[in-house]
Amino acid sequence: MNKPALLLVNLGTPDSPSYFHVFKYLREFLMDGRVIDVPAFFRFILVTLIICPFRSFSSSKVYKELWELSGGISPLLKNTDELTKKLNLSQDNFNVHFAMRYQSPSIKNALTKIKESNPSELIVLPLFPHYASATSGSVFQEITKQISKEWVIPSFRYISQYYNHPSFINAWADAAKSFDMQAYDKIVFSYHGLPNSQVDKVYADNQCDGKNCEHEINAENHYCYKATVYETSKLIAKKLSISRERYEVTFQSRLTNNWLEPFSDQVLKNYPSENIKKILVFSPAFTADCLETVIEIGDEYKEIFTEAGGDTLDYVPSLNFSDAWVQAIIDIVNSK
Repeated sequence: MNKPALLLVNLGTPDSPSYFHVFKYLREFLMDGRVIDVPAFFRFILVTLIICPFRSFSSSKVYKELWELSGGISPLLKNTDELTKKLNLSQDNFNVHFAMRYQSPSIKNALTKIKESNPSELIVLPLFPHYASATSGSVFQEITKQISKEWVIPSFRYISQYYNHPSFINAWADAAKSFDMQAYDKIVFSYHGLPNSQVDKVYADNQCDGKNCEHEINAENHYCYKATVYETSKLIAKKLSISRERYEVTFQSRLTNNWLEPFSDQVLKNYPSENIKKILVFSPAFTADCLETVIEIGDEYKEIFTEAGGDTLDYVPSLNFSDAWVQAIIDIVNSK
């Protein structure tokens, strides 16, 4: 029997830092109804006529800086490609492919390539450890849209989240092994933010508040992004012997103030006045380094912190294609 196919899916990246490619990427990304969940007509006006024409100028400059720091290529694309190659060399149970939800290589093209090998099963692993409709939900929607066009629908397995898998936690502990946890005044777990409205939609009563998400995973909140990122933080902290009072969970990359709080930039800005001068930042929602880690945390947040009087902001690199992450993926696929 033919081997199963494992498709890794990451978010996406512009094909280059040019204005045109950044505009094209942002338009595809932001026109997704799971990303900006407003009626299609208003989303079209907002994205095509307001956001993209203006934001693409500033974003292209940031992407150019990112490309230059990463040897002239998108680090997200490079790291996902290297991860795929390493997985294919590290095991013989499934053929590994990768795609991006937005832009290249597309899910459609990846599935066409996979079809050529006629796999016994299609396994899809979004490289987002925590379920969110705007990430894992969108990937599922696109995957099923594409395979539903085929005459033959293969056996299909979709892994929607793995935020608490022991091997995933071990991979982050391994990534941090060169850092002395006791040398920092505070450990920050900074996650990509989401609109509060999208988090609320997880619940039957459309209300996240009151579900104890900061403290436990329960029958109601196990698909709540807020609950799962707090759980990941708790598990990494336990693995690294970081006490609860020594770490904080924050949220970055917000577009408005109606997103999950506390906001990473504001927390970092306030730390020096509390005599917190040396911090270490994890960003466990990002399994591969990208604009949000290299530039937003490593550059912009470091500047905010030091200008406010902080001394040191260190960042734990993403999992990228580390041996521990490769093994974690193998374990996750085999255990689901």
